[in-house]
Amino acid sequence: MAPGPTMTRSTFDTMSLDDLWNLHKRVVSILEERLDHEKRKLEQQLEELTHKFGGASSDTRERRPYPKVEPKFRNPADPTETWSGRGKQPHWVRNLLAAGRSLDDLKI
Repeated sequence: MAPGPTMTRSTFDTMSLDDLWNLHKRVVSILEERLDHEKRKLEQQLEELTHKFGGASSDTRERRPYPKVEPKFRNPADPTETWSGRGKQPHWVRNLLAAGRSLDDLKI
């Protein structure tokens, strides 16, 4: 059964399961195409606005430079292992904390 602009609830109620499933697949396909088209259109508009107002294009975005952070903690067993206190704790810090040491014990 071909869908039309005047399909009512009773039309759907009388359709076979196969017809309903085929209609569903067609609707999903059309929605995917339209959403993809809309996404491309919006991305193009964003690129134009970015270029117009002097922003970096999406291809050339760079991470913000962060200042060098000096280490605040040192592994007493291996002085070459240090940690700034940012991000995840290194294994050696976790192991020492689990063994009963405190972060104050590891401060430089």
